[in-house]
Amino acid sequence: MGSAFLRILVTSLCALWIFSELAVAKHASITRHYKFDIKMQNVTRMCRTKSIVTVNGQIPGPRIIAREGDRLLIKVVNHVQYNVTLHWHGIRQLRSGWADGPAYVTQCPIQTGQSYIYNFTVTGQRGTLFWHAHISWLRATLHGPIVILPKKGVSYPFPQPHKEVPIIFGEWWKADTEKIISQALQTGGAPNISDAYTINGHPGLLYNCSAKDTFKLKVKPGKTYLLRLINAALNDELFFSIANHSLTVVEADAVYVKPFKTHIVLITPGQTTNVLLMAKAKAPNSTFLMAARPYATGPASFDNTTTAGILEYDHNPSATNSKSKNKKLPLLKPSLPVFNDTTFATKFVKKIRSLANARFPAKVPKKVDRRFFFTIGLGLLPCSQNKTCQGPNNTMLAASVNNVSFVQPNIALLQSHFLNRSKGVYTTDFPTNPPFKFNYTGTPPSNIMTAKGTKVVVLPFNTSVELVMQDTSIIGAESHPLHLHGFNFVVVGQGFGNFDPKKDPVKFNLVDPAERNTVGVPSGGWVAIRFLADNPGVWFMHCHLEVHTSWGLKMAWVVNDGKRPSQKLPPPPSDLPKC
Repeated sequence: MGSAFLRILVTSLCALWIFSELAVAKHASITRHYKFDIKMQNVTRMCRTKSIVTVNGQIPGPRIIAREGDRLLIKVVNHVQYNVTLHWHGIRQLRSGWADGPAYVTQCPIQTGQSYIYNFTVTGQRGTLFWHAHISWLRATLHGPIVILPKKGVSYPFPQPHKEVPIIFGEWWKADTEKIISQALQTGGAPNISDAYTINGHPGLLYNCSAKDTFKLKVKPGKTYLLRLINAALNDELFFSIANHSLTVVEADAVYVKPFKTHIVLITPGQTTNVLLMAKAKAPNSTFLMAARPYATGPASFDNTTTAGILEYDHNPSATNSKSKNKKLPLLKPSLPVFNDTTFATKFVKKIRSLANARFPAKVPKKVDRRFFFTIGLGLLPCSQNKTCQGPNNTMLAASVNNVSFVQPNIALLQSHFLNRSKGVYTTDFPTNPPFKFNYTGTPPSNIMTAKGTKVVVLPFNTSVELVMQDTSIIGAESHPLHLHGFNFVVVGQGFGNFDPKKDPVKFNLVDPAERNTVGVPSGGWVAIRFLADNPGVWFMHCHLEVHTSWGLKMAWVVNDGKRPSQKLPPPPSDLPKC
């Protein structure tokens, strides 16, 4: 009797041990390897062929798929004439700043014939992000999706979709984008605008000579699809809609949100939005246009065209006779807001709220250690001597944060910080407030010249930061999508006009604010964000309109090491590119 009981007990314990081992294995993280060959590829769009920079010859580039907790090793080999870096946009890069990617901020670029292995772990994140080049304008063609699935056995907090489809918005130029920005920076004028927008690399049927080059999404009646929307366009925020279909927003910037229905999605460059598309119960006798066109608020000219794809239903062939099968179905078009519909943009953004429940609590820093007030906008720089410039009154167009137009160093900030050799590379006197007060959204001051410099803000480890970003009407009020590397932040407030430090903070949302990595500073308004500086390293913050970044609308935060080993930045990898 005793030995039988002992056998049962041992068997039960073994079973329990095996079960617990399986449970651990089910959540076990793995290392995933990718190889990215940067190479030129001839591509034809709108009846014109041009040679573009690609990863593995693809546009958009390859999809990276991982699960939360996985480690990624991505070997990037540069076979082209340009210096290249890649950024894994929205990945927190906890203690892996060497893999973040912005050129001359966290690394020197990968030179022709050289390679670099980006090595990082996806910690506490799941959803849609994307990767893109982070040097000059190469991200026009160097970009692709990052899909982070929940840990094995962990479900989505919304209905499991039948299929998941990445939808990447881009911009297409018939000319060489590197020549376009190089010429603009030399002349001080605005660069040429794009010739088309694209959906998954295709301009679509609304452009001349482009009908065959249209993205098609085939759906089955009654099924639910998760569309992973990514705005990889260089310079334009976009409205997106599918004719006669509503979309349910369930995630923004790889953070689940309170689901809400909408017919139109606004998405700025640098943002990602996951939406559920519920196909109609029966296959309708029509096809549907999925279209995107710009939301533009600034004074400059912009590409006012529309990219389109087609949503078509899978008709059951047995139930359809050959005559109706060959019949061309009518194409229904969605209605999109006018290009400067700030009212719609504001209403849409305000609907995005964190789930803020027990499983996904809102991460809101309640106490604030440091407060910053940054003005964001355009300005001018004097034209260099013996030169003619295309800006107003022979000046050069510039952009700045707190009137500092960022000058890119020629050695990476992170290396200088880590080796304690910042002298001659950067200074730590970035202004906490604008150098002088004025009516930011009213009549601009008479002197609109900006200062130039490579300045940073230094933060002790674990500082909680509140940052108010104020748009200015210098040259013209404009919406600016600001992206912070290395952190997610919560958007605690926003409004129009000038931020009022007495009246506005009392209205801040500290309960369920949106958690993001890229936020639109409203045109003629302000946005307030909070984040915890718990990631040692040097972290870039910049406008995700590439033209504004080129003009200097960027700065960097240096977060010092904490006291514990787990709070310190490890040394650089041996293959870190040299300048």
